Amino acid sequence: MLNLPPSELRDLLRSCLNVDRWADEVAAKSPFGELDALLAAARDAGPLSADEIDEAMADHPRIGEKHAEPSAAGEFSRREQASLGDDDESVNRAIAEGNAAYEERFDRVFLIRAAGRTRLEILSELYRRLTLDDQAELAIVGSELLAIAQLRLETVYQEHSS
Repeated sequence: MLNLPPSELRDLLRSCLNVDRWADEVAAKSPFGELDALLAAARDAGPLSADEIDEAMADHPRIGEKHAEPSAAGEFSRREQASLGDDDESVNRAIAEGNAAYEERFDRVFLIRAAGRTRLEILSELYRRLTLDDQAELAIVGSELLAIAQLRLETVYQEHSS
């Protein structure tokens, strides 16, 4: 069971997805007797508005980079990107160049659920998404943010349930 004081729960939720409304809506449904209830509450609190996507994106580093400051969200990001490896310089360079092109095109960092993907898969998706229109890409970013939050919530539940 995940039953934390409201402020502590809200802080944990914000480390999963840095959106005030979302964290408030999910926290309002606590306590969570089972992981499925927590994940359902998180899904029910979506989708995200364009402003909420901007709010959440302020807390995400570029693929291959670390959070500026140590934090719970930064630790999640480090773990999620740890499996990517970094031994192929040409792929790393292509991702860095793709990140720059994406930021120029969409005015935000490229976001993708890194867990379970290789660097080449991420690069391929980066190139594909560069061809999308603004609305299609915004919808994908919102979906990716919620997918990342779901993965992080699984960890939060495992680490904090009694």
